[in-house]
Amino acid sequence: MNLFPLARPALRFVDPERAHRLTIIALKSGLGPRQHGADPASLGVDLFGLHFPNPVGIAAGFDKNGEVPDAMLAMGMGFAEVGTVTPLPQAGNSRPRIFRLEAERAVINRLGFNNEGHDALKRRLEARRARGGIVGVNIGANKDAADRIADYETGIAAFEGLASYFTVNISSPNTPGLRALQNRAELEALVSRVLKARKGNVPILLKIAPDLTAPELADIAAVALDMHLDGLIVSNTTIRREGFVSGPHAHETGGLSGKPLFALSTEVLRDIYRLTKGQIPIVGVGGIASGADAYAKIRSGASLVQLYSALTYEGPALVASVKCDLAAALARDGFSHVADAVGVDAKNW
Repeated sequence: MNLFPLARPALRFVDPERAHRLTIIALKSGLGPRQHGADPASLGVDLFGLHFPNPVGIAAGFDKNGEVPDAMLAMGMGFAEVGTVTPLPQAGNSRPRIFRLEAERAVINRLGFNNEGHDALKRRLEARRARGGIVGVNIGANKDAADRIADYETGIAAFEGLASYFTVNISSPNTPGLRALQNRAELEALVSRVLKARKGNVPILLKIAPDLTAPELADIAAVALDMHLDGLIVSNTTIRREGFVSGPHAHETGGLSGKPLFALSTEVLRDIYRLTKGQIPIVGVGGIASGADAYAKIRSGASLVQLYSALTYEGPALVASVKCDLAAALARDGFSHVADAVGVDAKNW
């Protein structure tokens, strides 16, 4: 039984963090929606040596501890990303730390990598190993780590063989100093050590911020190309406010996600696609709330896309809606598959 259409309006009157926890509990109990039937062939994506039944995934942050990846896949997601997970359990920042900006269809969070740590996630992923589906692991560093890069190396070692791919998250604004790892010298050291920590060929992606300068983006693109990163995720939340949001919660510290992030994150996506000359696959994230939004990300250079904040406002029916509208847009424009549309609006580098 799918109770989400009935429960979702009530959750809007509950504290955001508590509402999120109730959603996870409901999904663990089997109360989430299920897709019936296969996705259109046009939505299939072959990337990283994996076959994605469709390009629409759930972004990291929704399922930090790997409790419901199978529920998200059953809902119709083409892939699920769990985390961000740190080696040791971490409480994160003090509450309240999530704020809805309903007028702008946005969210501000300053969670601070709250999670149960590697051991808890590893147990859950081992328990679901035989179920299949693409489940990526987003790894981070503990706030008080003496050597943050070592925490990423530990993450690779902990989940290799369990993760379909890794995301190295160095772009959260809620862990002081973390974004400094995007600077070229530190990024080269990070990527070098993380790639060496990998024993097999599990893809490693880097998630970047939308607030980088043009020279910083050029450096990231150069490092990604020179060091043969498998992919990039563009982008994390923004620390910008002016011109993006207003109202009672606009001043809250943290990362802004949702509809206001769409234009900025898509611009950065297009820039990164051009800087890497389309040679590195990109996952487009930030403000997607419709099939048209997903299509715009793909035309700007994304091979895959991820949702999160829009689900807060639109509910799980959004997943099917995005896929249906995306398939229609591809057919309308004469594209047989998603891959045919990737970067068509950004190829004039």
